[in-house]
Amino acid sequence: MTLPAGIDPSVPPSGTGCGDCDADGGWWFHLRRCAQCGHIGCCDDSPSKHASAHARETGHPFIRSFEPGENWFWNFDSSELYESGPDLVPPLCHPAEQPVPGPAGRVPANWADTLR
Repeated sequence: MTLPAGIDPSVPPSGTGCGDCDADGGWWFHLRRCAQCGHIGCCDDSPSKHASAHARETGHPFIRSFEPGENWFWNFDSSELYESGPDLVPPLCHPAEQPVPGPAGRVPANWADTLR
C-alpha cells in the first residue's frame, strides 16, 4: 500500500494530551494526532484549536482522531474525511481514564457554554 504524502505511520504521538494547551494552561474538548509528525493537538471545538493551527503552520495535511474508539482521518488540504486509514504506531488514543474534556483540574465548570 502506497501511503499519501503527509502520513508517516512509524511516528509515535507526542504525548497523551494537547502539549500546546499544557504549555499555556488551557484545556481541550477532543484530541487530534498529526499523521505526519505525531503532534497531539486539540480539536476545532476546543477553545484554542491547536490541531488545525499545527496543520496551517507546518503544512502537515492529515490528522487522525486521538479519541478512544475512533479511527477516522481528516485531510486539511482537500477537506475530506476518511472513515479509516493506515495503521499508526500506538498508542492510538489518549488513556481511557483521561477525562473528556480534559485535562482534569483545568476544565471550567461552564465548559459546554464555551464551545463554538
